[in-house]
Amino acid sequence: MSKLYFSYATMNAGKSTLLLQAAYNYQERGMRVVMLIAAFDDRAGQGRIASRIGLESEAIPFRAEDDLHGLIERLNGDGSGEIACVFVDEAQFLGEDQVWQLARVADRLGIPVMAYGLRTDFQGKLFPGSMALLAIADELREVRTICHCGRKATMVVRLDGRGKVMREGAQVDVAATRNTSPIAVAIGTTGCAKADAQADRRRCTGPAALHSKKRPPPLSFRAKHPLYKCNQGLKRSGVHCWLA
Repeated sequence: MSKLYFSYATMNAGKSTLLLQAAYNYQERGMRVVMLIAAFDDRAGQGRIASRIGLESEAIPFRAEDDLHGLIERLNGDGSGEIACVFVDEAQFLGEDQVWQLARVADRLGIPVMAYGLRTDFQGKLFPGSMALLAIADELREVRTICHCGRKATMVVRLDGRGKVMREGAQVDVAATRNTSPIAVAIGTTGCAKADAQADRRRCTGPAALHSKKRPPPLSFRAKHPLYKCNQGLKRSGVHCWLA
């Protein structure tokens, strides 16, 4: 049975790169794929998917009112060969109805759908498309990237022209990404406060506290198991392990 997949991440995690690589794997074997991207996302030109490392490909632009199930059904029967997989870039821009349409592509047409996009915006709120995908996708895959502090990044922030964190603004602002200075950077799980200035991006005051001389670095999750033994220099106070 075909499935609807949602690969989500923060900004600059390589989602488009993964999409283009997966699509190429199909095409290299002579299999037909369909790539979709929102029509208003014209950063690389309308109807083009591009990655930061230079890979790009043509795609079919879709609008909010488009029926994606009907579109794929027509393309699948146009005599150009059966579609092996459907790829959607910037899937957070899908409408809720369109996510259900893609689910029917997988269920009724038997074509796997692989969607890639952001989970939340710069205010920590879910995009409508991401919300629906998180709810009904058959498989969820997190694409990991790192914060400037070296820890796993889970959120994004939007920066203004002076590099200051923005706390208000439209959820979707494609034009803002053309700004020469970064408008969104990944931040770590502990909410590091480095994005307010360029200097702060080199260090994270939040996670840094975990590595101070007064507190040892957190141990792995295995350290919480009662059978975990305090060894290899992890003994604290001569008796117990310090657990994060």
